[in-house]
Amino acid sequence: MRRLFGSVRARATLGATLVVAVALVAAGAAVLLSLKSNLMGEAGTRAERSARAVASQLGAGTPYDKLSGLDGDDGPVQVLAEKKRLVAASENLEKISGTDSDRVKPQPPVAPGGDDDDDSDDHEDLDPGEIAGESIFRNGSATIDGETEDYRFAAVEVETHDRGRLKVYAGAPLAAEHGAVQTALTVMLIGFPLLLGVVAGVTWLVTRRALRPVEGIRSEMAAITASQDLARRVPEPQTHDEVARLARTTNETLAALETSVERQRRFVADASHELRSPIASLRTQLEVAAAHPELLDLDGAVEDTVRLQRLAADLLLLARLDAGERPNDAKVDLAGLAREEAEGRTGVTVDAEPVNVAGSRGQLGRVLANLLDNAQRHARSAVTVSVRREGDLAVVGVADDGDGVPESDRERIFERFVRLDAARSRDDGGAGLGLAIARDVAVRHGGTLTAGQGSAGGALFELRLPLA
Repeated sequence: MRRLFGSVRARATLGATLVVAVALVAAGAAVLLSLKSNLMGEAGTRAERSARAVASQLGAGTPYDKLSGLDGDDGPVQVLAEKKRLVAASENLEKISGTDSDRVKPQPPVAPGGDDDDDSDDHEDLDPGEIAGESIFRNGSATIDGETEDYRFAAVEVETHDRGRLKVYAGAPLAAEHGAVQTALTVMLIGFPLLLGVVAGVTWLVTRRALRPVEGIRSEMAAITASQDLARRVPEPQTHDEVARLARTTNETLAALETSVERQRRFVADASHELRSPIASLRTQLEVAAAHPELLDLDGAVEDTVRLQRLAADLLLLARLDAGERPNDAKVDLAGLAREEAEGRTGVTVDAEPVNVAGSRGQLGRVLANLLDNAQRHARSAVTVSVRREGDLAVVGVADDGDGVPESDRERIFERFVRLDAARSRDDGGAGLGLAIARDVAVRHGGTLTAGQGSAGGALFELRLPLA
């Protein structure tokens, strides 16, 4: 059973069919009850009309044998006197039930003190010849000329001039009601299954058509996974529904994944290239020193080791940032942090007002250090650091008086392992990770890092962070 209804299409078809089935059963029951009630009321109206017609003749003094309603054409009729004594009945009436008397032949008058049951019903006060306004309805059966049918009986009381209080029972046949209800029930029993079959079939086809793009997305995703070709995209249906939005979102996810994987591959390749040079240089120096100790370049070996240490630290920090490491919410004084990072550096001046932000003091210090290293590397003589408020943001500016950054390269310099032509020397330009790390840390802190032109004509880097 679980395998049978394991697909969305099967479950949707089953659900729609069940809902329609419940609705049809409820509607069918309501229709049958309403039909039965209406037909029962119509039969009661006919019976009451016949009973009142006979009661009118009795009120007018018509003898029992002259009553026109006793021919049995319109249904069985009984006339009861007090103490439920039958005084008149329809011709050919053989059996009756549902009235106050099951007798079919009139009875002689009862002598005073007889044994008839006492009629203890409450009577409406009536004048001679007056008919009661309220009628009583019952269901029963009667046999006339050997044919037994169900009837709806109406009872009406009439006060006569010389025969006392009489009660007239008249019946209307319920055969039409039974036939109509049975016909309606038969139609429902035949039509409802057919209608449910149509609903199930239409739901199955419509759901299949609606889910066809989803199957296309699934198969394409399976092919992408098997081929590991992230350049492929899933088909987008030419609609504006949820499936189309799912396809667009899937393609956006694939594009982001492709960019991330390509970036990671580039990162690994560039890191390998950057590591190869200092490692090869250090190995060469050590091999030369092993063969000729007097030729050992100790300063060069230490410099290469420091470069390797810094590069390893940068790569580790980038790995942590790519893994989604979030900064803490400690309060950091940017003005004090800027003075600490500028301390001991030649040609660096700080103009800062007290500004607090929330984040990692170590990571923000790394951003300022990287910006100052970059500025000193390209400055002619002076580097200026400013810290100020702008609305609800803290702004840190690091400017130099160098040649500046061309406008076309002001975004490219934040990519990893990117060095402009003037800074391609590994000895002077570094590994090209400082600005990439600075921007990643700024983004992780909810801020931005941009490059522009300073007032002295050199480069200006502005770090914007939300205030604590």
